[in-house]
Amino acid sequence: MSRIHCLVVIVFVSLVFVAGCSTPSRDLPDLATVSGTVTMDGKPLSRVSVFFESANGHGAAGTTDQNGRYELYFSGDTKGAEVGANTVRITTVLDFPTPPDYRDPIPAKYNSSSELTVTVQPGTNTHDFALTR
Repeated sequence: MSRIHCLVVIVFVSLVFVAGCSTPSRDLPDLATVSGTVTMDGKPLSRVSVFFESANGHGAAGTTDQNGRYELYFSGDTKGAEVGANTVRITTVLDFPTPPDYRDPIPAKYNSSSELTVTVQPGTNTHDFALTR
């Protein structure tokens, strides 16, 4: 076998090996876009984190802008949240490290002990949250 043929065979076998051992594309759950606003006592909340957790344990997150608007991202630049029931947690975005005596000004019923739930429908969703102290 000539050197060219050997090289072609080696390249072909290498490509087959790499293709067979590469990480499979991850299967995404059914996602739908989600956006909305967050207010506290009628005023927009800026720089707060909005986190949706599905019944299957998948999460999607976004951060509000100066007008309290957010958009959720499932992973990287993949927009959306899993379709179905989701628990919502809204917390203040902090720089790290968090002071040991820090207490989030957003009540626990909206984050650590969240009572917020929504159902994400296929397509485009708008979920606004009017929080009160």
